[in-house]
Amino acid sequence: MKPAFTIALIAAIGAAVYVAVPMVTGKPWDRLAVDAETAVRELTANTVRPPTPAAPVATGPAAQAPPTITVSQPIRRDVLDWDEAVGRFEAVEAVDLRARVSGYLQEVHFKDGQDVEKGALLFEIDPRPYERALAQAKAELEQSKTRIANAALDVDRARPLVERRVVSEKSFDDRENLQREAEAQAKVAEERVKTAELDLSFTRITAPVAGRIGRALITPGNYVSAAGSGTGGSTLASIVVQDPIHLAFDITEANALKFKRAGGGTSGRAAGDSGTGNAAGNGTGNAAFDGARVEVKLADEATFAHSGRLDFVDNRIDPGTGSLRARAVLGNGARLFTPGQFARVRLAVGSAASALLVPDTAIGSDQGNRFVLVVGDGDVAVRKAVTLGPVVDGMRVVRAGLSDGDWVVVRGLTRVRPGQKLVPKREPLQVSSGGNTPPAAVTR
Repeated sequence: MKPAFTIALIAAIGAAVYVAVPMVTGKPWDRLAVDAETAVRELTANTVRPPTPAAPVATGPAAQAPPTITVSQPIRRDVLDWDEAVGRFEAVEAVDLRARVSGYLQEVHFKDGQDVEKGALLFEIDPRPYERALAQAKAELEQSKTRIANAALDVDRARPLVERRVVSEKSFDDRENLQREAEAQAKVAEERVKTAELDLSFTRITAPVAGRIGRALITPGNYVSAAGSGTGGSTLASIVVQDPIHLAFDITEANALKFKRAGGGTSGRAAGDSGTGNAAGNGTGNAAFDGARVEVKLADEATFAHSGRLDFVDNRIDPGTGSLRARAVLGNGARLFTPGQFARVRLAVGSAASALLVPDTAIGSDQGNRFVLVVGDGDVAVRKAVTLGPVVDGMRVVRAGLSDGDWVVVRGLTRVRPGQKLVPKREPLQVSSGGNTPPAAVTR
């Protein structure tokens, strides 16, 4: 390439740049020069600017003052140990009403859901076929009695004739046999009459127990089948006894063993028991559980406000669940409990024992290890490992690791570290009975 051409090309490129740059930026060349000079000046100032000195660290008595922490001594109380489980209410007696004879349902004599007395008429099946059967059986009985009378007359007439050898002994024996056969037929007829009377009585279905009846499952005009007719019979309604009521629940194998070693539950009726109805006092068949007291809490209740007694413990532990089936009986005069309803139930284990209680907020946790912080010599925080029990009335039972005279950090635990100097604010602990009769009840 020739030098002259190269020079011309460079000049053309320079002219194009000179024209294009102001068009793209929207600024003339003199303004671009001023902006470039300003940018260089700011970059130079930032590079040589001295560093800003750090804020001074606070020192002095205000920065090192020990925190003021609320501490209290644990409370010692007699508590009753309980094992808690989930139970379901069951009716003491439940009856499914079924027809014992077949026929068309004629009348229903109750309102759905009402309370019925034992022996009250509930359903009526069309009795006319059974009335006819009864009349026929009675007629057959009369026929048999007539045969007996005729046979007896024949025997009486033949007896003197046999003595005079007018009638053979064989003929006389035949007449006596006819009399005995007529008497046997009369007995069969009598039983047929009783059967027909029984079938007729079955057309009136009455309540076998007193309780609350459900809805009528079959309405009048429908045909009902007798129970045992191959179809199981037609279920007409069901009755359940409301008061008393059973509560069935499971006791774990470990808790059952602990209960037996503790010598069973508390005996006698505690104050506030609601009673157990007429089914109480039957015994469980297991000496360790006899008379054991249970308390019940419904889903919408905060405390165990209802009490009852164990009346049954199964004779073996279920190998599938490893639990022992138990059942309590409770009074249900207020109709608060319903069969099939769930509830929390707790079973008293042994008798009341002395225990230390602290607020649950005073318990710290470190990788599964539980501890409390107490005020040591010189008002220094000291860590103590503790063994915990259940909660009673919002307080935690401490089984080991704490003594009566320890001042425990009950508030502000997260602001304290072991070995830290404290300003203890000593306050007594307060605990309510939670609605339970002393001794306080412990739940697991």
